[in-house]
Amino acid sequence: MSTRAADAVPIERLDVSAYEIPTDAPESDGTLDWDSTTLVLVAAHAAGHTGTGYTYGYTYGYTYGGASTATVVSGKLAGVVTGKDALTPTASWAQMQRAVRNLGKPGVTAEAISAVDIALWDLQARLLDVPLVIAIGAVHEATPIYGSGGFTSYDNETLAAQLAGWAEAGIPRVKMKVGRDPDADPQRLKAARKAIGDDTALFVDANGAYTRKDALLWAQRFSEHGVRWFEEPVSSDDLAGLRLLRDRGPGGMDIAAGEYGYHLPYFQHMLDAGAVDCLQADVTRALGISGVLRVAALCDARSIELSLHCAPQVSAQVGTAIWHLRHLEYFHDHVRIERIAFDGVLEPQPGGVLRPDRSRPGLGLDVKQADLDQYRIG
Repeated sequence: MSTRAADAVPIERLDVSAYEIPTDAPESDGTLDWDSTTLVLVAAHAAGHTGTGYTYGYTYGYTYGGASTATVVSGKLAGVVTGKDALTPTASWAQMQRAVRNLGKPGVTAEAISAVDIALWDLQARLLDVPLVIAIGAVHEATPIYGSGGFTSYDNETLAAQLAGWAEAGIPRVKMKVGRDPDADPQRLKAARKAIGDDTALFVDANGAYTRKDALLWAQRFSEHGVRWFEEPVSSDDLAGLRLLRDRGPGGMDIAAGEYGYHLPYFQHMLDAGAVDCLQADVTRALGISGVLRVAALCDARSIELSLHCAPQVSAQVGTAIWHLRHLEYFHDHVRIERIAFDGVLEPQPGGVLRPDRSRPGLGLDVKQADLDQYRIG
């Protein structure tokens, strides 16, 4: 039964749990390697309904990050939002911003706020019996995606098979990791291009592995393989370096960064510096749905497109409400984890899009708790 919007509905409690889920094979990028990912799950309860939110610990196998994020939720944020109106998630979001002043917002705290905010938006939509895309104000029917993985730990045969699989599934854009072993990358690029053909767009992501001058050199080499998206050629903290690549890189190659942004000032500084052709933001890091919609407004003011980073089951919904939307990273690890964790996951549709199911309220997800329990951490 839906709830009348005129009636305040108090949030009764938050539950939080953390899980460490092994990867299906060792993985690495230009600067890190990992063998598991931490999922922090938040359940928000009100009037017989439960909203689900989550974040990824981004700890690459270390459980400390996931446990710390869960502690911020249970030890700080639960007390802030309990008793507040479940029909006004943005009001709770604003109160969480003030409450964490002395904790420091970037990092674990921002991830905790993100998970709670997602849960509260899902809860509001379920109370009103509407899909999340309606609750947040969709302007698109679907969110374009690109297949993402292509880890530097893969041999060329595995790399080619993964990228070709996405192309064969109708996803017209794929991304691979580069920069860990530059001597190996030319053959990896050849294998990738051969596997996907000339009609599929090829993206690369260095995760900040290069110096500025090396990044310029590799940008030219990547362009010879038809690469048109170069993500984090240098550290995302090096705004001048990103701007250098944007100004002096090959024509037609976009420079992208922003996935490590946790709050609005980070994105404001990156945009003010003219550091990127396309900004990135992660709904499980950048203060949740409420935060990413504000990042999108910064992009709207500059007519710069926003690309969403990972967490496809939430990001596909949020992408429909972003005016200057480019696409969403359909990341191998998160796709796999979300299939383990939830029923109702969205699958790629023809043309390479995720199309939210408007017949289901909220995110349209149901937690598969029995399947998750084996991965629970304290």
